[in-house]
Amino acid sequence: MSGVVYSTHHLHPEAAELLAKTDLRIASALDAETLTRESRDADVIIVRAPLPPEIFSGQHHIRAAIRHGAGLDMIPVEAATKAGVLVANVPAVNARSVAEHVIFASLALLRRFRMMDRDLRRQGWLAGREHANHTHELAGRTIGIIGMGAVGRQLAAIAHHGFGLTVVGNSRTNRHLPDFVLAASVDNLVAESDIVVLACPLTPETTGLMSRQRLASMKEGAILVNVSRGAVLDEAALVDALRAGRLLGAALDVFATQPLSPDHPLFTFDNVLITPHMAGITEESMIRMGTGAANEALRVLAGHLPVNLRNPGVVGHYRQRFPEE
Repeated sequence: MSGVVYSTHHLHPEAAELLAKTDLRIASALDAETLTRESRDADVIIVRAPLPPEIFSGQHHIRAAIRHGAGLDMIPVEAATKAGVLVANVPAVNARSVAEHVIFASLALLRRFRMMDRDLRRQGWLAGREHANHTHELAGRTIGIIGMGAVGRQLAAIAHHGFGLTVVGNSRTNRHLPDFVLAASVDNLVAESDIVVLACPLTPETTGLMSRQRLASMKEGAILVNVSRGAVLDEAALVDALRAGRLLGAALDVFATQPLSPDHPLFTFDNVLITPHMAGITEESMIRMGTGAANEALRVLAGHLPVNLRNPGVVGHYRQRFPEE
């Protein structure tokens, strides 16, 4: 199938194989000027890095921007819609990977894994083993999940059925939650939970949602896990809360500025688990995300609309741009 597919990153080999009959191109760099210049003659963009709004201005042939994953914050949807460009994503395919990461991170903090491993290697067996006297089990605790989409539901099921946790959830409506999830307001969830998980999309409403006041209202000895977006959390306030010693720890996969600066104060805490925005990346999820995005690209090149079209109001403008379809 003819057509130019421009991807910000290399795709999983199974996804690249699906696009073998297209002209698949990979971005040479991720700065705004390069992405804008190199994508001018592309039919479809597969997105794993933030796109500048100007990519959709001026003369271009872009039909669709397809997110390699679920979150749309990397695509300037308003600019794309104004330009008559379809926006699509591949929802839910990395939900299991993210949910498992939350459990892994929570266990690592409760069992003081970073400190134990460090001291075992540097000071010996007994120094590492001493940490066991200050560790905790996951069972019997309450986990509060802010954002009950695909990730939140996967996490809730694992936490409840796999570990016997009490699950408290919050979504925009708090309707249609699984029957084992207790609905709560954000404030009540934060105050009641032993583990607070940010798993909501980044929107104007969720920006700064985990504020200094809400961090202060967390239970003493609680854990905060952020697999949402960095801007959902007040990072400076979290640093202050950690310095005050009220929290057992935090696990952060996303940050307000990425990559995180090596001299960021978050790196100074033994009870903070930092990962480089990889909670949703596993071999399995990369196959699902890559092949999902590739199949959506093929649909667009064949003249069809994406299955997971996220700006349906653009269709009229899009059909004007490509009347032959």
